[in-house]
Amino acid sequence: MDAPSCECIKGTIHAGQPVGSEEPLHGLNVYVTGNRTNPRAIIVVYSDIFGLPLPNNRLIADAYAKSGEYLVYLPDFFEGDPVPLKVADTLLPVDASKQSTLAKYTGLLAAAPSFLLWMRRHREAHCQKVCFDFLAQLRRDTPSDRKIGMVGFCWGGKYALQAGRERNQIEVDGGKKVPLVDAVVALHPSHVALPGDVEDLMVPVSVGWGLEDQGVDIAQKGLMEDVHEKEKKNGRQLPEIQHKVYKPGRHGFAVRGNPEDPLERACLEESEKQVLDWFARWL
Repeated sequence: MDAPSCECIKGTIHAGQPVGSEEPLHGLNVYVTGNRTNPRAIIVVYSDIFGLPLPNNRLIADAYAKSGEYLVYLPDFFEGDPVPLKVADTLLPVDASKQSTLAKYTGLLAAAPSFLLWMRRHREAHCQKVCFDFLAQLRRDTPSDRKIGMVGFCWGGKYALQAGRERNQIEVDGGKKVPLVDAVVALHPSHVALPGDVEDLMVPVSVGWGLEDQGVDIAQKGLMEDVHEKEKKNGRQLPEIQHKVYKPGRHGFAVRGNPEDPLERACLEESEKQVLDWFARWL
């Protein structure tokens, strides 16, 4: 397991009133929003480590559903055990310029032990099983002509990428093999293992990177591109893969950026557009 990135547990909590509701679905508590009657497609959101309690995550799901085209699911993939919101409040206020260096690093040191314990409770094998079990049941319960997109933020980006791999296909009625999802977006994906997490992709993938992301080195972009270039040279036909770079793009830019800062607001808005544009093409 990679060393924990405390950049994952920073960020701004946004204002707003979510319009969806929580309900049980395929073994998890799920925030549901959007068109339940005749959606064009389904979008599954795998959030950052703050999960359902973070208003930002619900508001993002609502934003995807606003057009009326999509039914959006934000499952509690952390099974009632997300990282507490007080950590976000402590480690990065709305105006980071008002936070002293001492306060910042004192907060990091205080949070580290509990975060390490949380990481142990959410090891990759368990997280993958929870996620893939939900996606498999959703796929089998969804009409065959309705596509499923998945977007993952930070912690969830890794599992969104994995969901698009050929080796993670499942069998549906009649024994036909299909991918867990039909298109993927991963934004500031953390703890991505290369080449393993991104080999044998079979659905269109769009990735958003932060130029100044302390939690996910921008060098990962080039390394991921190298993996796919090698696959092409070996004769594999890849789906369309897109990379976008955000500036400044501090870690969490697509979820917990400061909307009062023009540059950070632009990252929030452009990353939302990235998701919707990608799914408009592929779902």
